[in-house]
Amino acid sequence: MTDCCVLLYEDESHIRDVQTLRQPKGKQKQMPVSESQTTLHLFGAVNPEEGEVFCMETDTCNTQTFHQFLKYLLPCHPQKHLILVLDHARYHHALALRPFLTKHEDRLTLFFLPPYSPTLNLMERSWKWLKEVVLSNRYDKDRADLRDGMKYMSVY
Repeated sequence: MTDCCVLLYEDESHIRDVQTLRQPKGKQKQMPVSESQTTLHLFGAVNPEEGEVFCMETDTCNTQTFHQFLKYLLPCHPQKHLILVLDHARYHHALALRPFLTKHEDRLTLFFLPPYSPTLNLMERSWKWLKEVVLSNRYDKDRADLRDGMKYMSVY
């Protein structure tokens, strides 16, 4: 990348308080379970060149919350043009985003990956690491505990 641009890979994830139990084969692991299920809906972007991870919690993933995430990202590199690599989620193509994208076309470019190609999106790998290494084998009694596990995402 040049000094005037930042490449970010964007993706969404849904983190549940009931994570996967991971243990060696043949060993049974037991963990307490909460009566209610908590889910964190997250937008995330990773800058592979600098190792930065940007993460924003939302109530759901839709056009409005994606718009909020774009607004959140722009000030993160105020003097640079952001190239956002992303998948084909419906809300990434929403007509309601066009005025915002037109207004910020000098600072923001959306680059869409080919359909059905999650292996090309580096943010997918960050979510996988978070779920398999950081959040597995944990009991989170509430949303605050679940958020605490997210502290490993550097800019959450």
